[in-house]
Amino acid sequence: LKYTKAKGGLSYWDELSDKKSRMLYDVIDGSDGFYNCPVEKPCRSRMNVPFTIGGGDEALEKKFLEEAKKVKLYTLAGHRSVGGCRASIYNGMPVEGVEKLS
Repeated sequence: LKYTKAKGGLSYWDELSDKKSRMLYDVIDGSDGFYNCPVEKPCRSRMNVPFTIGGGDEALEKKFLEEAKKVKLYTLAGHRSVGGCRASIYNGMPVEGVEKLS
């Protein structure tokens, strides 16, 4: 609580969440369909950003996940029932990690 107050309160976390999710969604939306978010824009989460690569190309997504681990980006695999990828960018994920992913 002291840390949050020192950072400026809840508005700090709100602005940071917006910034991090916007960074990823901008890359996804600007990729001409190479990356795709299956969630309609008004319903998108700021904490979990799901996406597919190459139209859901499983081999390409597997390669992406392998390469991500090489730069210390882990647990990007999507839920096993839907596949794809998912970036969880909760408060503990620093902006630098999101920058590396985007």
